[in-house]
Amino acid sequence: MHAHKYLLILATAAISFAAPTPADVTVHEDKPFPESLSSTADGTLYIGSIAKSEILKAPPGATTAEPWIKPGTNGLQRVLGVLADKKSNTLWVCSSKVGQGAPTALKSFNLRTGSPTGSYDFPGDTGLCNDIAVGPDATVYATDTTASRILRLKKRATALDVWVKDDRLAGIDGIAFGDKTTIVFNTVTTGHLFRVPVNKDGSPGELVEIHPSQTLSRPDGMRPLGNNEFLLIEGAGRLDHVTVTGDNAKIDVIKDGFNGPTAVTQVGGIAWVLEGKLNYMNDPKLKDQDPGPFKAYAVPFSVKP
Repeated sequence: MHAHKYLLILATAAISFAAPTPADVTVHEDKPFPESLSSTADGTLYIGSIAKSEILKAPPGATTAEPWIKPGTNGLQRVLGVLADKKSNTLWVCSSKVGQGAPTALKSFNLRTGSPTGSYDFPGDTGLCNDIAVGPDATVYATDTTASRILRLKKRATALDVWVKDDRLAGIDGIAFGDKTTIVFNTVTTGHLFRVPVNKDGSPGELVEIHPSQTLSRPDGMRPLGNNEFLLIEGAGRLDHVTVTGDNAKIDVIKDGFNGPTAVTQVGGIAWVLEGKLNYMNDPKLKDQDPGPFKAYAVPFSVKP
């Protein structure tokens, strides 16, 4: 067989066996207004619902996310951030107070069974738990959007403590580790990015603003890709690839045109983008209109080395 014909066969085979893009996943509830999602390496998706105060789950290959953890379980209320931590077999969940209900808290559930494993009230019985990150030493960090602070749960601790509080963090939302010793986060209301190092003793270093290469519009959920690179959602409709170098961040738009996206998670070369459509819940002019189906969209992406 001629060499060029052999290479052509190999190329055709590579195309034939390329992994197909998964089907989009519909959140199987009436107006669930999902806010966050997370995933495990096998492709399981976990989705939190603000309106239904529950957590839904989609196994690998499923086209719908079905209710999994019921409202009220472990004191569960409005669900915002969710984060699957396979290493500790834990699903971390942000539960925020509704009226005179249970306090705003960071909740934990068994990642396999959904059974409750812990609940940690926000200090001062106030705040809005929005997103979560887990450090290399198993310390858990949660953003408090309304109180401009980051809370911390040390490994084996029984209560949260205030790790960082700063007026510049008004509207703090998405949070993720850029490397083993640096946390990066955004502010959804003001469109800023910040970083803060984690000192050897666990205390925070200096809070530094990161300057993006283009203006961010309502930055929300973000997930780490490693080496100070991230996937980031902008509420204006964009999925971004963010590369942080020092005090600067290069913003590359992967895909635009989403309807009120709120979160993203990564499974291999797929970015799952969740549309929360929260404007249909918060805008009086839209409350009586049909927002249509709520979905997590599978978006192929590649990061250049």
